[in-house]
Amino acid sequence: MPLIDSGHIRLVNKLTFRKVWNAVLLLISYHYSRISGYNIQRGWPMSLAIEPTTACNLRCPECPSGLRSFTRPTGNLKQEGFRSLIDQLKGTALYLTFYFQGEPYINPDFLEMVSYASSNGLITSTSTNAHFLSDEMAKKTVESGLDRLIISIDGTDQETYESYRIDGELAKVMEGTENIVKWKRKLNSKSPEVVFQFLVVKPNEHQIDDVKALGEKLGVDKVVLKSAQIYDYEFGHELIPDNAKYSRYKKNKDGTWSIKNELKNQCWRMWSSCVVTWDGDVVPCCFDKDARHKMGNAFTSSFREIWRSAPYNSFREAVLLGRDQIEICRNCSEGTRVWV
Repeated sequence: MPLIDSGHIRLVNKLTFRKVWNAVLLLISYHYSRISGYNIQRGWPMSLAIEPTTACNLRCPECPSGLRSFTRPTGNLKQEGFRSLIDQLKGTALYLTFYFQGEPYINPDFLEMVSYASSNGLITSTSTNAHFLSDEMAKKTVESGLDRLIISIDGTDQETYESYRIDGELAKVMEGTENIVKWKRKLNSKSPEVVFQFLVVKPNEHQIDDVKALGEKLGVDKVVLKSAQIYDYEFGHELIPDNAKYSRYKKNKDGTWSIKNELKNQCWRMWSSCVVTWDGDVVPCCFDKDARHKMGNAFTSSFREIWRSAPYNSFREAVLLGRDQIEICRNCSEGTRVWV
């Protein structure tokens, strides 16, 4: 792998003095808070995730969208609220992920919002099941300025693929991938970077080498392996892979299971990023699937006021005091993902 790839080049091209200084302020405030145990917040989020929709065409078993199990409203992100948020943060933010729950391409305005974010100096990324990447949609995706397209492909034959991606069709994933690669070539575009993401679970772990070969055959830029988050893991689960390298969990001597990583009283995300739901609720991170920790609404209030509000600072202080006391943190498995 080259020391400097296209992603690094795009990052450098988006940098400004203000964005660099903001990142410095975030680093200083985070490390001071981590070491001292006293919350201090300087700077504004350098990255954020925003949810285009909660709707999804598939029924993946460990996904709230797939299970149709949300306790919050479902719907599509509207352009007015989205643009207002980008206008507030474009001077300091570097990276925008168009994903939280749901399938982004279901939102009819999705690619217009990508174009708006890209034209305002943000690096843009999304994750998709690729079922909506028709020839026309693939062309529009390349033209939108999207920087990174993560395609979920969790099997190299239909039987294995649909064991997790329930109601999905592997043929559509491959066709959508081919469409994107074709239009990148036709439009002489280096973006989006096309990434095959393989969620390693027990039914598909035997196909790791196969998915790497498939990615090379179809011309994707990268294949990454991702370990799966399991909600009820304490007594084991049929999706936990046999190869411990690809699991976020470990089996204990008493037969129970626990998360591999140590739950330290610190979290960089609380100082550097946030998630915004389709209807504007600001939540601390992507593990808060049901938006139980609402810090405010970015579509009805100033984001900057929310970012430094009493509820947000109280949550950061709670993280410093004891993450094991916060429900969404107890199943946090940051640091246990496998990228190759």
